Amino acid sequence: MLAGASVETFLQWSRRPDLRVIAEQRIVRNASKAASSFHISADGVINLNADALCEKNLRYQAFVVRHALELAILLDGMPAEASQQYNIRACFAAARTAALFYDLDAVPSGRKENRPDRVSLMSGETIPDRKEIRKLWPELRAPLLMADDLPLHLSDAELDELVAWLNRSWAFIGPAETLMAAGGDARLLLDPQTGLNHYGCSHRPRPWAVTFASSTASSVSERGFAGAEKARQRLQQAVISDDGKAVLTILAREVRAFLASYFGLPDEDRVVLAPSGTDCELAALAISLLRCGGRGLTNILIAPDETGSGVPLAAGGRHFSADTARRSAVVRGEPINGFGRCGKNDQNSDIDVDYVSIRDADGTAIPPESIARQCRERIVKAISRGRHVLLHQLDLSKTGLLAPGETTLADFASDFEQKVDVVVDACQDRVIPERIENWIAHGRAVMITGSKFITGPPFCGALLLPVQWRERLNQGHLPEGLRDYAGRSEWPDCVATRHLPDNANYGLILRWHAAIAEMKALRAVPSSETRACLERFLSAVKVALADSNDILLLETPSPSRPELPDAWDDIATILCFLVRAPKSASAGVQSSDESFLPIGLEDARRLYRWLNADLSAVFSPEEPEYSSRLVRRLCHIGQPVAMPSAALDGASAGALRISAGARLVSGEPSHEGMNTELRLEREIADAHDVIAKISLIRRHWNRILVVNPLPTYAPHPESNEVEA
Repeated sequence: MLAGASVETFLQWSRRPDLRVIAEQRIVRNASKAASSFHISADGVINLNADALCEKNLRYQAFVVRHALELAILLDGMPAEASQQYNIRACFAAARTAALFYDLDAVPSGRKENRPDRVSLMSGETIPDRKEIRKLWPELRAPLLMADDLPLHLSDAELDELVAWLNRSWAFIGPAETLMAAGGDARLLLDPQTGLNHYGCSHRPRPWAVTFASSTASSVSERGFAGAEKARQRLQQAVISDDGKAVLTILAREVRAFLASYFGLPDEDRVVLAPSGTDCELAALAISLLRCGGRGLTNILIAPDETGSGVPLAAGGRHFSADTARRSAVVRGEPINGFGRCGKNDQNSDIDVDYVSIRDADGTAIPPESIARQCRERIVKAISRGRHVLLHQLDLSKTGLLAPGETTLADFASDFEQKVDVVVDACQDRVIPERIENWIAHGRAVMITGSKFITGPPFCGALLLPVQWRERLNQGHLPEGLRDYAGRSEWPDCVATRHLPDNANYGLILRWHAAIAEMKALRAVPSSETRACLERFLSAVKVALADSNDILLLETPSPSRPELPDAWDDIATILCFLVRAPKSASAGVQSSDESFLPIGLEDARRLYRWLNADLSAVFSPEEPEYSSRLVRRLCHIGQPVAMPSAALDGASAGALRISAGARLVSGEPSHEGMNTELRLEREIADAHDVIAKISLIRRHWNRILVVNPLPTYAPHPESNEVEA
């Protein structure tokens, strides 16, 4: 809450959703006579020196406000009997959080900014040296009105204690946006030029952007950000009191307990947390290996090209990236310690990986009966070789396909009994919880994420265990190499997991708390209303895609599922389409009106990036396009999927995706005041903007290619979109 008209005028930062969420219910007053840029009253009120700050740029103003907010938050968590030690630590923790926050804003290429000295000192990977810490203290102490109780200069003993605490706590201190980027892999790290990660999204709310990217990854919403921020504040206050490890264990247990309740499991003992669907694959393989009894294991994947790029490697017990979620440097493709040897149809290999495709050479979906036959042939062959089998059910692929079907799996359960484990890859999570509960009751493990349909941050996954799988963990030993991927608090407490490290993955835990906020909001919407919202949106967008001469809508069959009351998960919620090649695209010449030549995969990736970019730099102010709202509209949709194309002589086209996610149903805080009908009209209009921007890009492909604009967290400053 803002107090004082001059503050209201000055505080441009109040438009920023990341600060707005944190500042909620916080009183901010104007204190022009203050000696420092801000100070905190004993009652928690933030007093900003508006006159001193108004001459600074908006980035610096936001930095000061974030520093003030963090210090006020940490003081709120001060123990009843305040200690000098707590206050000193709080001052340095708030300064580090503000410094890391400052660096989240991308600096446009070619523009130089003078970073405050304090930012350089407090945002590094290691703590400042003792001399700098001593020098910083008077400046960091100044905002506390109760500073009379604190030393003006740190004694040697106070400095020794502070340095020791900073060294053991440094990695755990920071804003939610930074901490949520930890505990995954390099794909979560921000590009300093764009303010976005590998997926083109952000751990900061981005309500001005059109977001239909739930088949890949979504920027966190204000609701999700608030969920992560509440957990982060608990962690930060605990870290200052040296209780961080205990609170992280509690936060992880809360996530596992919620997921157990959400999916009808008895308790958190049947939930394994994992940073990604690929990590879930590794966990499922590890537990399935416990059943082999010295036999080899054949892992049968369905359409690995339509799941995750690292899944085939993880399925063979191999490192699937150059670094792990716990920041261990590894060699991609090399065997993980303890998983054994991996081969392709190798009689002597410990793990044999086999594949079943769901599309043929021209991109057409393979009939279900053919997929069932291929799965059976592979199972029979593996069993005849004396091997155990881990069979995947894919629900759903990147383009919305499901295989094998329920009837097929029921037949397999009857025919092969205990010789086959089944794990459902439901990482898209486009399925009702009751169905997942039923799968688990029938002995299938289920991989889910909170980062696809649920629209939580990328890299939050979980493996849900049937009772038979959980019992295996009461004996045996999980592969030693899992220590580089998982911690003890993410798994059930049992014999097989005792060797895992006891330091929790705080990034994963915060991301799940953000996703849980979205799951709670979705659960509050009646199933019948969920279905109605999805049908209204998808039918309208299908018409718009089909009506565009620049787009070819691909047929996606609705998932074939047993009927359940009020279910909505038999609707195809991922709309895949190809884009007509412009004259200059690498696919070749412009296709005629009668034919349709799609853009290739690389050009589809360019188009995907340009949709998420402000294109105003491409046009001069005299051109009508420069003033077009579309040029500055940031549109984030699903990443292109390689699609075999007969029109490209067997080369891959790039299928783009507009996907309906949970927020379409539950809304977002930025939609406050809109009823369901008005919200859906806005979402449909946003989808029309995506289609219109695709057409604009096609018309000006050559010019855009020369500039090659980068995606950005927010439109350029002169745009009004940020204020939306």
